[in-house]
Amino acid sequence: MMTKKNFMLLSLLIAMLLLLAISNVLWGSLSIPVSEVWHIVCGGETEGHPAWSIIVRQGRIPQMLTALLTGSALGTCGLLLQTAFRNPLAGPSILGIDSGANLGVACVLLLLGGTASVGNLTLGGHLLVIVAAMAGSLFVMALLMVLSRLLHNQVMLLITGVIISYVTGSIIQLLNFSATEQGVHSFVIWGMGNFASVGVERLPVFCTLLCSGLLLALLLVKPLDALLLGDRYAENLGIKTRQVQQMLLLVTGLLTATTTAFCGPIAFIGLAVPHLTRLMLGTSWHSILLPATMLVGANLALICNLLSTMPHDGSIIPVSVITPLIGAPVILHIIFKQHK
Repeated sequence: MMTKKNFMLLSLLIAMLLLLAISNVLWGSLSIPVSEVWHIVCGGETEGHPAWSIIVRQGRIPQMLTALLTGSALGTCGLLLQTAFRNPLAGPSILGIDSGANLGVACVLLLLGGTASVGNLTLGGHLLVIVAAMAGSLFVMALLMVLSRLLHNQVMLLITGVIISYVTGSIIQLLNFSATEQGVHSFVIWGMGNFASVGVERLPVFCTLLCSGLLLALLLVKPLDALLLGDRYAENLGIKTRQVQQMLLLVTGLLTATTTAFCGPIAFIGLAVPHLTRLMLGTSWHSILLPATMLVGANLALICNLLSTMPHDGSIIPVSVITPLIGAPVILHIIFKQHK
């Protein structure tokens, strides 16, 4: 039930989202006068500085949209997994889907040197990294879908995801041991996470995949609310819990695979955002909690993106350096709260 307090909080989150989205366009890693940025956004051109138009239209606006959608997607993944596994420390990385993406990219950059050929088709650069990350994520997701049919215990499936993460991590370490210096450098840079990696050309595909996943998540609101009361109660209401679990895996797999493939691994947002939203709203009902989690995730990602451009000398601080500084205090609060 929507209370007056929750309505005001949602309105505040929407207002913050608009303010942060505008701020991410007006300010960036290069210093451009705010009046000129606003002029470019409104369709004008700058005289004497043609690069400014390119930076704003092909850099800052796609980067803002990427951060917004990535934050919403990762926050949604964390909430779905925490509900499905009844584990407050479950997150997008817990099932090993992003580890699959890491392994795919590691194979390309560390083993193949950044290029791959299939027949007469040769792929390289950022496109190959996206394809490899998506393939690795989807492989792990398909493996988990098969295991979910064999394992009737959700805790065992959770443990399986952790094991997959350890195995892929070990393989990556072996690849690092025998890779070239350039390959290791490229892999480390990708692993730091970056909202600026989705350009204008790739933005339509990125937006379509994430918006589809977020829409599917919203369609799961009623089954998720029933799962809060237990599997047996949900089944008495006519909800097929096994199908809901597989649908949750599909949605979280799609969202995690897409964000990791295009932006690299983004830490802590999926883990911290659901808890932060619960603390703000004081409710566990997904009809309110899920939209709010999307808004909080988007706001947090936009804040991190804004902080990553603070040097104003053309350089960008990696996003995964900033997100743990914000997410870690939230997780520590949850741990101490549960201990008490």
